Amino acid sequence: MGKIIALANQKGGVGKTTTTINLAASLAALEKKVLIVDADHQANASSGLGIDVNNLKSSLYECLINGYEPRNAILSTELANMFILPAHIDLVGADIEMLSFERKEYTLRQLLTPLKQQYDFILIDCSPSLGLITVNALTAADSVIIPVQCEYFALEGIAKLLNTIKIIKSRFNPELEIEGFLITMYDSRLRVANQVYEEVKRPFKELVFTTVIHRNVKLVEASSFGKPILLYDAESKGSANHMQLAQELIEKNK
Repeated sequence: MGKIIALANQKGGVGKTTTTINLAASLAALEKKVLIVDADHQANASSGLGIDVNNLKSSLYECLINGYEPRNAILSTELANMFILPAHIDLVGADIEMLSFERKEYTLRQLLTPLKQQYDFILIDCSPSLGLITVNALTAADSVIIPVQCEYFALEGIAKLLNTIKIIKSRFNPELEIEGFLITMYDSRLRVANQVYEEVKRPFKELVFTTVIHRNVKLVEASSFGKPILLYDAESKGSANHMQLAQELIEKNK
């Protein structure tokens, strides 16, 4: 039985999509079968894997709104063990369209639960806004990875997200756990980066991943070429960091 992990933070620009793509690729390289679910209407996880999002026959939108079978919308990638349920700009309207649904918060859960039999990990790339799609993602997930960017307002975003998780647990998904806080865009030369790391580590202790994702220009370049860092530059620090993260996640879930 696979595990569904949402990557979420209500603060934008913290590295959610980059982490989703590259963690998935590293897990796939370690012989785990992985599905990315692009639950952000910006579709960056989809385009970041080289998918032409303007010419999709079907996407997460059709699955959520029209009852389209997810298995028929899932696309393969350059890595044999990595697949994606892509997003389309239409997803921006799904929040409103789903308002009339019965048990609307559980729509994504109903779609993904049968897929847990086929994948070792299902990673949901969440939108930074707390709309109904993000509520669906957190309701569907077994756990949450929270990327935390090394900058001054990082902790502000964590407080808001923890409150959201508390609400989701009390109303829709009592089993939801925090998989871990992941420090991203880390630069050891900057005092603020070390301060943020210490401030996150102090209250959350073992919930903070040992792996840190360093600031790395190759990660940005890889996305613009529609490839995970593993296929763009396997020798880069960004590739090594995500491979270490994948190994840590596997070890955690043995």
